[in-house]
Amino acid sequence: MKEQTILFDLDDTLIHCNKYFDYVIEQFAQIMASWFKDFDLKAEDIKQKQLEIDLIGVNLHGFLANRFPESFVETYRWFSSHYKRLMMQKEEDLLLQLGHTVYEFTAEPYPQMTETLDILAGSGHQLYLYTGGDASIQMKKVQDTGLDAYFQDRIFITVHKDNEFMESLLRTHTFDRNRTWMVGNSIRTDVLPALHAGIHSIYIPAPVEWQYNVVDIDIAPKGAFYQLPSLQEVPDAIGDYIQKKASSL
Repeated sequence: MKEQTILFDLDDTLIHCNKYFDYVIEQFAQIMASWFKDFDLKAEDIKQKQLEIDLIGVNLHGFLANRFPESFVETYRWFSSHYKRLMMQKEEDLLLQLGHTVYEFTAEPYPQMTETLDILAGSGHQLYLYTGGDASIQMKKVQDTGLDAYFQDRIFITVHKDNEFMESLLRTHTFDRNRTWMVGNSIRTDVLPALHAGIHSIYIPAPVEWQYNVVDIDIAPKGAFYQLPSLQEVPDAIGDYIQKKASSL
């Protein structure tokens, strides 16, 4: 099998992520609903406003660690202003602290994570990790799950995971685009940058997707583009593609 370069996303591709954010957001909504009970503020309205504010923050600042906790405080301020409720520093501090707890969960691998990586590495492929976020937080997840054994120094972390960064990554490392793959759960930050760069892409939808990742695909693939139900199907998909290409020569 001809060696391929395979870039893996981290969060909700190799390890769980969204479910921890959803859990903390649920706690936030319950606290806010109790504080604003005199105004009959619904939890769903709180979560919708937090999402709106968080998405603005991502578009402006990327995946900075403080963005998510600060969205709690900004949501609190928005509703406080809207209902003319007195804002208190101790409440803001509590919400900021709550938001940061999302980074304290122990990373949990997706099923067949190590088995999938073992198969690909054993087939001679070069594995890289390409993830968005705070470097210290992402590296802790890598080390806690043993992923450093697979990716070693082949790890790229950025707060702006977009078309421009993908292009610069491919150029800097002179990857052969005909033999390079991006595997991830996000259409916005994994699939589209890969397709715009002319490399292969494998899309594995997360069980529950963050709204930021839900966008339309606006470009036709130049190479392979697969949607797979699970991580463990990646080796066969890549292997089948290589065999078909070889037989067509």
